[in-house]
Amino acid sequence: MKKLVKMLAVLCALCLALTGCGGGDTQTANYKIGVMQLMDHEALNLAQEGFIAALTENGYVDGENITLLLENGQGDTNNLSTIADKFVSENVDLAFCIATPSTQAMAGKTTEIPIVATAVTSFTEAGLVASDEEPGGNITGTTDMNPISDQIDLMLQLFPDVKTVGFLYTSSEDNSVLQCQIAKDYLETKGIQTVERTITNTNDIQQATQAIVSECDAIYIPTDNNFASAMPTVTEVTMAAGIPTICGESNMVKGGGTATVGITYYGIGYQAGLMAIDILANGADPATMPIKGSSEFEYCLNGDALEALGVTVPEDLADYVIHPSTDAE
Repeated sequence: MKKLVKMLAVLCALCLALTGCGGGDTQTANYKIGVMQLMDHEALNLAQEGFIAALTENGYVDGENITLLLENGQGDTNNLSTIADKFVSENVDLAFCIATPSTQAMAGKTTEIPIVATAVTSFTEAGLVASDEEPGGNITGTTDMNPISDQIDLMLQLFPDVKTVGFLYTSSEDNSVLQCQIAKDYLETKGIQTVERTITNTNDIQQATQAIVSECDAIYIPTDNNFASAMPTVTEVTMAAGIPTICGESNMVKGGGTATVGITYYGIGYQAGLMAIDILANGADPATMPIKGSSEFEYCLNGDALEALGVTVPEDLADYVIHPSTDAE
């Protein structure tokens, strides 16, 4: 009997070692994480970098004690559906989804696999969670909601004579629709008129931008994925027309936009990484993990564009000026 007890004890210890029991022992963990990114542009790339950095800095290294399945949908919803099916068939331990369409694609395939998302403007408006405070399902994450009223205030500080603001965004991106509506409502309180042009994909961007520049004094573009991936196309048209462009985030300014105050995508990606660790290592339940937002915002002003538009940068914003034409060299 004593020999049997000893043998059982040894077997139990061996099982614990092999399965990595013990709540987050990074030496024995072997998690498979599916990473689905909507498309390739700087903001979403930074969100992925932040997520992976959070894992790595906390001892979860791809190829050692975790396996990352990195997939990019290239802006195609059919690709996203295929990737989601792959993650389900691979039985990943967690899916990390970057942008609203990616998250919606994964959410449509599983209610069991934990999903941590980022670069989603409103989880509730996108139909992903019951509420930000108590998501109630298998999805949680970090929002890229911007300080939209501050962005409009920045526009009016730099361009006080604006009477009409044009909106450019993708009609199928829930995040873009929501941000533009918030901005429109805010502009209405200031007696400023608005016009808009929407697109369905990047092929429509040049035509939409050309159509709107003659109807407005300034343009507002939210954190729209299609526009973020094609800012040089927008800038070619707007600068020729002498129209400033206030953008949803700083990488769009680096791509040619005029100015912004917004979140950092690396930061919300990093925060999402910490949430993923909490789920995998500590057994946290996404259903009870509140959606988190950024508490830190940064200004970014395109000095080249402002100079071309004949605008002198206010002293209090001088430290936030960049020069894309020379900074990239």
